[in-house]
Amino acid sequence: MSAAREMLDGGPIDVLTGDWLAELTMLILARQKAKDPNAGYARTFVTQMADVLGDCVARGIKVVSNAGGQNPQGCAAALEQLCAQQGISARIAWVAGDDLLEDLPAITEAHPLVNTDTGESLTELGVVPVTANAYLGAWGIVEALTDGADLVVTGRVTDAAVVLGPAAWHFGWSRTDWNRLAGAVVAGHVIECGTQCTGGNYSAFTSIPDLRRPGFPIAEIHADGSSVITKHPGTGGAVTEGTVTAQLLYEIQGPIYLNPDVSVRLDSIRLGDDGPDRVRISGVEGLPPPDRVKVAVNSDGGWRNAMTFVLTGLDIEAKATLIEKTLWSLLPGGKESFAATEVELLRADRPDPASNDQAVALLRVAVADTDRSKVGRTFSNTVTSMLLASYPGMFTTTPPGDATAFGIYWPVLLPWSTVNGIVGAAGAVRAVPPPPQTTPATTLEDVEAAPAPVSTCDWASEPTTVVPLGTVIGARSGDKGGNANVGVWAHDDETYSWLCWYLDADRLRRLVGPEADGLETTVVPLPNLRALNGIVHGLLGRGVAASMRLDTQAKGLGEYVRAKAVPVPTRLLRPVAPATDPG
Repeated sequence: MSAAREMLDGGPIDVLTGDWLAELTMLILARQKAKDPNAGYARTFVTQMADVLGDCVARGIKVVSNAGGQNPQGCAAALEQLCAQQGISARIAWVAGDDLLEDLPAITEAHPLVNTDTGESLTELGVVPVTANAYLGAWGIVEALTDGADLVVTGRVTDAAVVLGPAAWHFGWSRTDWNRLAGAVVAGHVIECGTQCTGGNYSAFTSIPDLRRPGFPIAEIHADGSSVITKHPGTGGAVTEGTVTAQLLYEIQGPIYLNPDVSVRLDSIRLGDDGPDRVRISGVEGLPPPDRVKVAVNSDGGWRNAMTFVLTGLDIEAKATLIEKTLWSLLPGGKESFAATEVELLRADRPDPASNDQAVALLRVAVADTDRSKVGRTFSNTVTSMLLASYPGMFTTTPPGDATAFGIYWPVLLPWSTVNGIVGAAGAVRAVPPPPQTTPATTLEDVEAAPAPVSTCDWASEPTTVVPLGTVIGARSGDKGGNANVGVWAHDDETYSWLCWYLDADRLRRLVGPEADGLETTVVPLPNLRALNGIVHGLLGRGVAASMRLDTQAKGLGEYVRAKAVPVPTRLLRPVAPATDPG
């Protein structure tokens, strides 16, 4: 909550931006709006503005955020009320047109809602959509700023649009300045997750100073689309080529990063050292955007519940087997009566444990169904009824609880003709036209990534030492709908050469383990970053809102892969610099 104030007080800035909209957030905001028509936006954004908006206006700092969520007009109204209360004279604009829910029945007649990841049609699933939001671009923001807006709040625009919009407005870029637009999109992608590019969630976190409170990032954008990523002086964390690389690899897919304003060639990005806590991004190449717009549809998926058993000491697997057999036998209809189940045995126990905690494993049982009563207290109370009549030492991590609702995320591509972006301020509303030039999606999908480097070294014959993979590489992972993204990178050319030889799609699938068996896995080289981007398709099922995995968003998947013991060429195991206390 202190981020906005820290950015204002820490040094000079021209624009204060913020990205508030994860895929799951849109479903949560829609449920809030269903209960209260005036809700549906990020209230915490308004709270932050109550602290800083007056100072922003006085200093000429523009504010651009997608915190409007499912109700940008409502958010703008709340901000107008805030200005009235504080005596602030500010011009507030909103950008909307992303919400297609009311038009969805008519759209569906002409364009079946085909899941871009699975090829399924939403009508086959038999669920009713509760949200449908197109990913708009930056030009509504440009229009609002051109009209003199001090603060622009939007609905579902892309994460990078809140950075691209102010840059395109300031420099007067055209809608076909592909390379400049692409450069700003990359800058926006780097800073969209805040401190994730200043040391947060970073594999080499022990090398980052004062990670208790890393500074928030700044993108200094230049007229040619290049940028420098930095932070205010005296703040914690660090901006390095490694921290920027980590964020560049976050939640991407193929060699082309598709946006409604421009398609970015990720393999064109070049990073350079520009001084302490300064990393330059240059060379970014752009292509026309795809001829279809991405629309995120969410439906109510049903109800789910989970209970976790604590297993202690000896015979862990036998105890887990007994629990499963007993639990399913006590529930009417057994395991097959539920629409979905997930059972995970989490082994943290050790031989000859030095403490009670070192003897513990966890068995997590999750269930889902459209029948709330089946997965509610009927399920969790059954678990409790077993406490005195099963394996020795039995207890659970929580008391019995009721079911919770979950949603199904459904990404689709629709023609631009189905979307009508609008921008409004001071009672006036006008349309924002679609992109003036596009590229067929199939053409963009066929763009090949730059080839991985060809090594003169015979890595297969090199002497090796078995060590954790993370000894020589970094990783960052996350969710992309139902797919899990795992980006890995090396810190020098020689290690990258070996990584490209070693980590193909089959090897990545095997490293991820049994839950990736049979799933399509792809690996794309990004040589300029000494990186590979891996995608395990379908690992997260129908997305974060519906996933019953413990790690629903694959946030820890990269660190798990780094922990896997593999044969690494011994000559790559160079001494590393002493770690810095991250505290």
